[in-house]
Amino acid sequence: MALLVVGSIALDSVQTPFGEVRDVLGGSASYFAVAASYFAEVRMVGVIGEDFPDQGLELFRQHAIDIAGLEKRPGKTFRWKGEYNYDLNEAITLDTQLNVFQYFQPKIPLPYTQSDYVFLANIDPELQLQVLQQIPRPKLVACDTMNYWIRHKPEQLRETLRHVDLLTVNDAEARELTQEANIVKAARQVLRLGPKTVVIKRGEYGALMCNQDTWFFAPAYPLETVYDPTGAGDSFAGGMMGYLANTDNLSEETLRQGIILGSTMASFAVEAFSLNRLSRLTYGEIEQRFKAFKSLVHFEDITVGKLEGM
Repeated sequence: MALLVVGSIALDSVQTPFGEVRDVLGGSASYFAVAASYFAEVRMVGVIGEDFPDQGLELFRQHAIDIAGLEKRPGKTFRWKGEYNYDLNEAITLDTQLNVFQYFQPKIPLPYTQSDYVFLANIDPELQLQVLQQIPRPKLVACDTMNYWIRHKPEQLRETLRHVDLLTVNDAEARELTQEANIVKAARQVLRLGPKTVVIKRGEYGALMCNQDTWFFAPAYPLETVYDPTGAGDSFAGGMMGYLANTDNLSEETLRQGIILGSTMASFAVEAFSLNRLSRLTYGEIEQRFKAFKSLVHFEDITVGKLEGM
């Protein structure tokens, strides 16, 4: 099934304790699309400037990503500059230049309007709603957001969430959105805003999924080397949504598998700067790490009453 992503395509400059890069491929749609492309037919809608490198477009083509919805406008591409200290869970933004992204008005090509699976990456909630108004009957709509929109456009965000099936946020965003300090209560409160499922991304502490009936927790993969956490959340969403679109199945079991596969793709993304690791994966590597995730949480059942001393 076709999977549509609408979001940012950027040139990032990132510094971490392990190195520094300048003007490398980034943006929410880029990470999402490449991660998802291993499992599904991906369609991308976004905007780039005249300075966007040909290598970036070639990378998208190599992953068979449909970029007919990628608009090129006069001016410069969206740029983000940030750094991470040894606490890699939090990015420090040093500079943001919206450039052509400031005037982005998503135009969904006619063939894209029939997409069954839609991911609204982290953009203005008013634009997210405009996208949904152009797509008549998707099977699943997922979206992401951030603290900026929660603070500055809360009503517009809540209106968008009424039309969303699945929301991905980190724990700080979930708390701010709901004004609940407890993450369990926050997840429950998010469900009251409209989404049927919420996935809370917790960085090195894993991911938590909640719906009306069940909870599911996935650990983070224990990595010895993390170079750049930029794009990890979007890579997570790409792996998860790519798998759901591939199977065309929204059962509880498939959602759980999607969470693990999302965590798998995120674990690869952070092993190098930009998309350098994510874009060079083999299916053997993905399968091996997916199985490693399973072994992390597998254990045999016990009968408590038969334990010694009980």
